[in-house]
Formats: sequence, structure tokens, C-alpha cells
Amino acid sequence: MKNKKNLLAFPYLLWSAGFIIIPLCMIFFYGFTDKTNRFTFANVVSIVEGENLKALGISILLALIATLICVLLSYPLAYILSGSGMKQSGFMIFVFILPMWMNFLLRTLAWQTLLEKNGVINMILHFLHLPVLNIINTPYAIVLGMVYNFLPFMILPLYNALSKIDPSVIEAARDLGANSFQTFVNVIFPLSIPGLISGITMVSVPALTTFVISDMLGGGKILLIGNVIEQEFKQANNWHVGSGLSIVLMLFILLAMGLTAKYDKEGGSYF
Repeated sequence: MKNKKNLLAFPYLLWSAGFIIIPLCMIFFYGFTDKTNRFTFANVVSIVEGENLKALGISILLALIATLICVLLSYPLAYILSGSGMKQSGFMIFVFILPMWMNFLLRTLAWQTLLEKNGVINMILHFLHLPVLNIINTPYAIVLGMVYNFLPFMILPLYNALSKIDPSVIEAARDLGANSFQTFVNVIFPLSIPGLISGITMVSVPALTTFVISDMLGGGKILLIGNVIEQEFKQANNWHVGSGLSIVLMLFILLAMGLTAKYDKEGGSYF
């Protein structure tokens, strides 16, 4: 039986080796070597250079803003859904998952069409004699794209964590004299922290590393660290610097994974 299990696991191990382990080894090789294949930290240290550091700072700022907006939008909705009936909450969760079935590029392109100067939204506003929106190719459009694309990744873990809370715990808090606010602060919110941490991780990591959203909604005028890495690989053909910058982003990802592992020990993620 053990040999059969090992045999069944072989395709997964082969897949992991070909598409995870080998690419990571290549990233670390290029990241810590120069063009003569000599060991160096210069590629990693290049993150503190002017344009690279500025791009990283903007990426962190926009990712934090998008994550905060996702939290503010998702928590009340997840709380309401967790208290509704199974059929109603299941249907609403399906509604939020449905857009994720569409290609990521198509979803972002749709917002580009909506937000451009002669786009659908501005045409409607012009028809209603209202001021038009000029947010395309700005940080606001990038944050909007991040929130739209990554919002389900915040809702689902929060809903999963809140729906697991035993109603008897809430009833016990109220029987002991706690009002609704005290019950939320002292009981509901602490119990939902694993889902919150999981959601923050699932939103902040792709928001920090994205380059498609800034390309399409920022018009290439606002460089995020993902755009810089893309340019190093595709335009400058400098795999060493691109890999070094990628290693720096890996540190942020590992930090996020560490926080998730610490607070979400029971697997608060919906996925």
C-alpha cells in the first residue's frame, strides 16, 4: 500500500520539481551571481537603489491601502453572511466567486474600458451632466483594480472563520451581561483573527507583486516593484538583477506565510 501511495505521488513530485523547485533554484542562482557567474550580493542590494526603492515603497503603500479597503469592505459583509441562512450565504458566496471564473486579464481590461476618459462610466456621467472621472493612469485606478480582483480572497477566509464561531459562545457572553459591542470586541473579533490574517496575506501578497494591474490601469506611468522586475527580465534582459529583486519579494512572502502559520493554525482559509 505504501508503495502504491508513493507511485501515485510521483506525478506531483515531478510537477513540483519541474515547475517549483528548479525555477526557484534558477532564481537563487541568478540572484546571487553576476554575469561572470561569480557570487555577489549586488543584485539583492540593488533594491535600495533610487528607482527600485521608490517602486518598492509605492508597491507597499498601494498594497497596504488596497488590503485595508478589502478589510473594511469584507468584514461587515462576511459577518452578515455568517449570520444568514445556509442557502442565502451559499448563494452570495457563489456570486462573489463567479467573477473569479473569468480570466484575470479580462477583468482588468474591463475596468480599463470602464475608467478611460471616453469610457462607459464617463459617458454616463457626461449624459447626466455630472463631472467626469479622471482616475485612469493614476494610483487610484490601480488600487481600484487591486480591490476588485482580490476582494474575494478577503471575504472567503473571513466568512469561513466567522461561520465557525459557536453560537453558544456568543449567547454565553450576552448571558454574562456583555452588550453587542462588547461581544464583538471580546468574543467575535478575537475568534475571527485567523481568517483575518489569512485574508490579509492572500490580498497583500498578490497586490505587492502585481504588475499587470499597474500596466493596464496605471498606463505604465506608475512603476511598481513587479513592473521593475518584469522590465529587468523582458526588456533589459538582466536576469541577475531581476532575480535579486525577486528574492527580496520572496522575503515579504515568507513573512506573510509565517504570520499565517502562527495565527491560522487550524486552516482558517476558505480554499
